[in-house]
Amino acid sequence: MGMLKVSTVWLALMFIHGCYGQPPDAPPPPKTVLDPLTQQLDRARDVQKTVNQRAEDTRKAADSQGGDPAP
Repeated sequence: MGMLKVSTVWLALMFIHGCYGQPPDAPPPPKTVLDPLTQQLDRARDVQKTVNQRAEDTRKAADSQGGDPAP
């Protein structure tokens, strides 16, 4: 019965130890083949944000000028 308790505690400690992340001074992960694709996606998201912001600015400018709304 004592061996069961020891192994249960040992397994619980190993599980907790395995859940820890990398230490803060760990080097960054190595580059992968997907890095160029993720960089392109990030750039595309930035461009989309710019386009959305300009569209919103244009919409606000058009609304502030007044005028008849389109039928």
